[in-house]
Amino acid sequence: MNLNSKIFVAGHRGLVGSAIVRKLKKKGYKNIITVNRSRLDLTNQKKVYNFIKKTKPKFIFIAAAKVGGIKLNEKYKADMIYTNLAIQINLIDSAYKFGVKNLLFLGSSCVYPRNCAQPIKEEYLLTDKLEKTNDAYAIAKIAGIKMCESYNEQFKTNYKCIMPTNTFGPNDKYDKFGSHFFPALIKKIHEFKIQNKKEITLWGNGNAKREMIYVDDLADACIYFMNNKFKGTIINIGTGRDFKIKEYVNIIGSVIAPGKKIKTRFDQTKPNGTPRKLLSINLSKKYGWSPKTDLKDAILKTYKDFLKKNQVYKD
Repeated sequence: MNLNSKIFVAGHRGLVGSAIVRKLKKKGYKNIITVNRSRLDLTNQKKVYNFIKKTKPKFIFIAAAKVGGIKLNEKYKADMIYTNLAIQINLIDSAYKFGVKNLLFLGSSCVYPRNCAQPIKEEYLLTDKLEKTNDAYAIAKIAGIKMCESYNEQFKTNYKCIMPTNTFGPNDKYDKFGSHFFPALIKKIHEFKIQNKKEITLWGNGNAKREMIYVDDLADACIYFMNNKFKGTIINIGTGRDFKIKEYVNIIGSVIAPGKKIKTRFDQTKPNGTPRKLLSINLSKKYGWSPKTDLKDAILKTYKDFLKKNQVYKD
């Protein structure tokens, strides 16, 4: 990409998409295309084809997706698989049909089997069963990977797939029903602090381990690998370090509620999800990329954005 390249970021209002736009602007890219959902329904094939034909981008980042935590994934499996499949099919195929040679598709670490050897290497894809609580979402993402791979093989396109670990940062979701565990923890610990609560309640037993990456680092990786070649179609993006969910309570607490001892109750009638998801980042390091943001610094930046966007929670 050069600074005047026409770049379409699908999903520019979401967590990752908004970070990609911020990072592109910071790096000096001047020709960024975005479009609101009210103007373009990405599940509508005809409208997507017409949009790509008319705008003629040279590069496409697919950060658009229907996402959520365990609760949302379990309850709305049909929505998860249909919406994500439709978005991916429309964008990838229209890119090929209208001559877009360079595309980057955002996958997810949940595409890998539930009981994977750790850390998880790219070649472990499709080697065992998926986690049941989010299998519909994962299957849709796997289909996107295989679609990019197939178009590359048949049509000689340059479609790449980034597999990020759990992501957090500015513009995250904090609603009770749809948020992932990390923003939910930030909100719970903030409310514990300002409302002088006696405890917080978390799903499962707190022993599931999760790796987290700050969204600006992920956005940096997306731009880096759009501009740099790597062998194969998929590459993992993570930090190479994980913690138990109950350990994150103390890490987040030390940033946003320093000095307060947080009592945690675990609701073991609720699922834990995948026991562990630590990605191998050897490949991304080999090709010259690694994360830059310290975890506690990232939490503080995210918390400040939470306070700014969620006035009701300010003390």
